[in-house]
Amino acid sequence: MQKLISNLKNIRLDKFLSTNLDYNRTYIQKLIKNGLVSVNNQVITKTGFNLNLNDEIVVNAESFQEEITLKPTNIPLNIVYEDEYLMIINKDSGLSVHPGAGNYTHTLVNALMAYTNSLSDIGGSFRPGIVHRIDKDTTGLLMIAKTNKVHELLADDFKHKRIKREYIALLNGVFPNNSATIDAPIGRDKTNREKMTVTALNSKNAVTNLKVLKRYKNHTLVSCILETGRTHQIRVHMAYIGYPIHNDPLYSHDKCTSFGQFLHSYKMTFIHPITKKEMEFTCPLPKPFQDYLDELED
Repeated sequence: MQKLISNLKNIRLDKFLSTNLDYNRTYIQKLIKNGLVSVNNQVITKTGFNLNLNDEIVVNAESFQEEITLKPTNIPLNIVYEDEYLMIINKDSGLSVHPGAGNYTHTLVNALMAYTNSLSDIGGSFRPGIVHRIDKDTTGLLMIAKTNKVHELLADDFKHKRIKREYIALLNGVFPNNSATIDAPIGRDKTNREKMTVTALNSKNAVTNLKVLKRYKNHTLVSCILETGRTHQIRVHMAYIGYPIHNDPLYSHDKCTSFGQFLHSYKMTFIHPITKKEMEFTCPLPKPFQDYLDELED
């Protein structure tokens, strides 16, 4: 369930929601028509309903399921660790974590369904096993829950910041300081719904800790540790401070390859929710990322 406050007047409900939520306008209209959107505690089923300033909107997208049956798809998985309770996956660039926006076949979820029948279902039929996610073109470590009990425990660990994640990113430009903390709230971009931005309107707090690993002539290799987990957080924060992630098609202004942003989920540290053993996993940079760093050395 998501709550928003209208910061505009005389704007269509469907337009406002498609601008501020991670859903396209067609999907938003379906939610409204199915009675899953309320304004000031009144259910609204008219997509063209006009909002006023400071209207409170509640969207219950979790209760909506389109008539689509997901199918297992034979996509190779790079499994870093697996036991009867959870899995750690090294995700490739270009692979969405879960279905959506018209992509219902080539996702990590489809691959997981082909691999095992043991996946939690707390997240709904479109997100079996998915406790958290990383962007389609972000690579690296991702945790999967195989039972509902483990899913609940891991979700609580994420909520209370007991799971530590470290990312490695290559930034455009030479960052002058050895470290930095970016504390800037993130919300949906008003002009481009695919993007997030630093804003005070309908936003959530976001904190990223940055540490320089190496400087090149025109780039900087950094480590990023998240205190929060907002959509596109590292990408938005790096662009906000003027050092966008290299090859990022959405937040940099450079011509980019199909590999996407040079952002890698490198390390994950946590206490196993059942065995209580301390677990730490790392995975090397993907070949295109490492190859580019090697070129920068020349």
